[in-house]
Amino acid sequence: MKPDQYGYFGEFGGRFVPEVLVEALQQVEHGFAQAAADESFWGEYRAALRDFVGRPSPLLVAERFADPAGARIVLKREDLNHTGAHKINNTIGQGLLAVRMGKKKIIAETGAGQHGVATATIGARLGLDVTIFMGARDIERQAPNVRIMELLGARVQPVTSGTQTLKDATNEAFRYWTGHVEDTFYVIGSVVGAHPYPYMVREFQRVIGDEARTQMLERFGTLPVDLIACVGGGSNAIGLFTAFLDDASVRIWGIEAGGEGLESGKTAASIEAGSVGILHGSRSYVMQTPQGQILETHSISAGLDYPGIGPEHAYLHATGRVTYRAITDAQALVAYHRLAESEGIIPAVESAHALAAAYEIAKNGTPDQYVLVNLSGRGDKDIAQVASYEAELLARAES
Repeated sequence: MKPDQYGYFGEFGGRFVPEVLVEALQQVEHGFAQAAADESFWGEYRAALRDFVGRPSPLLVAERFADPAGARIVLKREDLNHTGAHKINNTIGQGLLAVRMGKKKIIAETGAGQHGVATATIGARLGLDVTIFMGARDIERQAPNVRIMELLGARVQPVTSGTQTLKDATNEAFRYWTGHVEDTFYVIGSVVGAHPYPYMVREFQRVIGDEARTQMLERFGTLPVDLIACVGGGSNAIGLFTAFLDDASVRIWGIEAGGEGLESGKTAASIEAGSVGILHGSRSYVMQTPQGQILETHSISAGLDYPGIGPEHAYLHATGRVTYRAITDAQALVAYHRLAESEGIIPAVESAHALAAAYEIAKNGTPDQYVLVNLSGRGDKDIAQVASYEAELLARAES
């Protein structure tokens, strides 16, 4: 589905921004429309995915992770991409678009650091000046990725306002872009923000689902019965889901960050615990007070610690095509350890939310069925954060 001419998926989306950004967004929209109609642009994009990223990413049956009496769990290995996550699919596309539009500088926001790393990587590859806005709290809990960004030549700009997480980094990136639109391209990392970003990012991430659908049919001769991905803003999920939306036999699940539980007040589950509102330029489900003030969110995963969700996800929820449910920090950590110990793969904590849901959903299936999970990233970046979190939990239990 394409958004309408105003950038809406049903009632969700749009362009709610200050007047100073309208022209910048129109430039991006026009630039992307021209690029999307040019096969040479897509040829360059596909060549970069093949030669620089290492696509296609493979499928792996997680034989020892799943309950043997249930459906077989298949992992789409986005963790094997160059830079270790799905984010590079999008930054390559936007980086090439920035060059095509004559921009010399790119900026980005980041939470877990993977989008920042991917943006810094493509900036180095294309010879662009890069600034990454990152919450001070996330800089502390994702220190390895900060160092990688700096090694790649990017400037990491700490954001100390608000909760010092992804929401605030996004706010600061928009403020900077407002004053530098002439020479700067904003590389948004998810299917959020004002039109055309939710649509454009989806088109750069849909390679995940297009590959996976072909791979499932070629290798197993059938489609999965269930399709699962974690959802913060939602780019890895929409990238997987898009190729399967017309397959009525495939159940689709988006897994939000439940934090310490939906009733705890410490959650980032925008659909299950939020309401319809405006955030970062689009209308979607938002964690907010009855007066529309954005609430502080919580997740062990910096990449899911965001108080909104992409507008196309809101539309898919409203139509009932995709089911969204929350997984808590504790449930995600169980899956994080289970995959490491059973399959020799350390997943990103973001991906562990999807794995936790997949483990339970697969129990309802049979061994001749498949549950396809997007393993959106690797967990090197999370090792210290997980150890610290678990030490804190142990200390609480002993006190």
